[in-house]
Amino acid sequence: MSITTAQIRGARGILGWSQQDLSQRTGISATSIGAIENGTTSPRESTLKTLRKTFENSGIEFIGLDGIRQRSGDVRVFRGKDGFIEFYDDIYNFLREYNEHVFVSNVDERLFVKALDEYAKVHVDRVSDLNRKCYKILTKEGDDYAPGSNYAEYKWIPKELFASVPFYVFGNTLAIFLFDGTPSIIVLKYASIAEAYKVQFDDMWQRASKISGENIQKHL
Repeated sequence: MSITTAQIRGARGILGWSQQDLSQRTGISATSIGAIENGTTSPRESTLKTLRKTFENSGIEFIGLDGIRQRSGDVRVFRGKDGFIEFYDDIYNFLREYNEHVFVSNVDERLFVKALDEYAKVHVDRVSDLNRKCYKILTKEGDDYAPGSNYAEYKWIPKELFASVPFYVFGNTLAIFLFDGTPSIIVLKYASIAEAYKVQFDDMWQRASKISGENIQKHL
């Protein structure tokens, strides 16, 4: 979804950013930002997407065609394929910036591949290019589908302990996935909640059984 020049100016105003501040955060020149806001140039869709994402990551919410407000709280919901792509872009950027893990539980990878469609391969390939194990993933006992095996360690949890609601934990973020109806992701950025789920994940990980190499199917 695009944003208007008025929304760009308004978002900067709410955050107290100058055009130079926005330039430093997006990599878009201050001159280009000024031209966009003045209406003297027509920006590419990719440029508007970068601006919107930067503002949203800083707590700005865009409403309808012209509305804008500062988000109250640290909860976001991503829906559908576009939402999934945006969320996985966030994960990739996190992994590039920090030498940390993403912890994933109660996962059926087929659901995620289906939700991302062709973008699943994009994500798998780019994370593989990081050349390190940066995921720990818990799947149901007997499930041998592991498309992220280049960068992830997989373990099985007993079928009776496997739940139908997957979650991701990384940094200060907990993400809960719902696949009933339109696939959705509820993202909570609360350090205390993320830490509690990491403790829960670590307990399950220690008790889970390792999947042997001959049991892994890597294809998407």
